[in-house]
Amino acid sequence: MLKLFPQHIETIYTHAETTYPEECCGIIFGHLTSEGKTVVEVMSTENAWNAETAADFPKDDTLDYSKKQRYAIAPQVMLQAQREARERNLNIVGIYHSHTDHPAIPSEFDRQCAWQEYSYIIVSVQNGKASDIKNWCLDDNHQFQQEAIENKI
Repeated sequence: MLKLFPQHIETIYTHAETTYPEECCGIIFGHLTSEGKTVVEVMSTENAWNAETAADFPKDDTLDYSKKQRYAIAPQVMLQAQREARERNLNIVGIYHSHTDHPAIPSEFDRQCAWQEYSYIIVSVQNGKASDIKNWCLDDNHQFQQEAIENKI
């Protein structure tokens, strides 16, 4: 279970709507407990997807490889986030990104690039408006399973 506050969802929605029609992405900081993951902060990052990044992944000619269907967090940004989390006694508990004009369901590409134990929040943005949010986590067979979101008030 991923526990987060309404302001975290608002931050993710605003980021997703302002980057539309491109995908947005960001890092989720929090605490890991036996009862789940509690979000402390979400950090918006730049979508660093580009031709150089795309060259590192298998091509699929049926897809548009622009930022409209892909996202990447730059390695140096991820490294800095790991340092920041360690200094603040936090964990990186997940990643969020948007799907523009598509459902909040992970793609096969999302699954192939996902890391165990992270939560993956996906926001569906339809015609520029955030319309749905879902959270996913990999199981032991590297398949996404929906993970509950507890909206803390």
